[in-house]
Amino acid sequence: MATWNSRGLRGSILEDMINRTNEKYLMEELALIQKIPTPITPINIDKETRHITLAYFDQKSTVDYIGAVQGVPVCFDAKECAVDTFTLQNIHPHQVAFMENFEKQDGVAFFLIYYKSRDELYYLPFRDLKRFWDRAQAGGRKSFRIDELDEEYFIKHKADGLVPYLEALQKDLESRE
Repeated sequence: MATWNSRGLRGSILEDMINRTNEKYLMEELALIQKIPTPITPINIDKETRHITLAYFDQKSTVDYIGAVQGVPVCFDAKECAVDTFTLQNIHPHQVAFMENFEKQDGVAFFLIYYKSRDELYYLPFRDLKRFWDRAQAGGRKSFRIDELDEEYFIKHKADGLVPYLEALQKDLESRE
């Protein structure tokens, strides 16, 4: 069973950038995106600071974020990657199933991947993730390389730390028409 403190703060840099971006999108009335907290059961609580020091995840989480952009339902997950190869072990079968079902309901599902060593962000449409996922399920590579990605979906993050992912979402929507 996975414990909360064993996972550290993975993804916190990217999530901080996305959270600030989502606040800006809300203020500008462009989108309403909510961070979905992962339900946990606290095991140890520091009595002095009242901080949880050990906890177990109650259930499998689906995605990190869900909401609507100009009437379009969206869900996405944020991932960080230290190297140029993204291992599919970072994505779980229940997440793929949720995103696939979300898209069947006319929603848009995607991943935002932050390649830390390059300081580059990538918008991975669910259809592309599904292609890599199916390849792995068929016995192929259990990862994908950065050079396999569509150049059009790289996101230039702003100096203020924002992640302007709505531009990539627009490209994704246009490619579906």
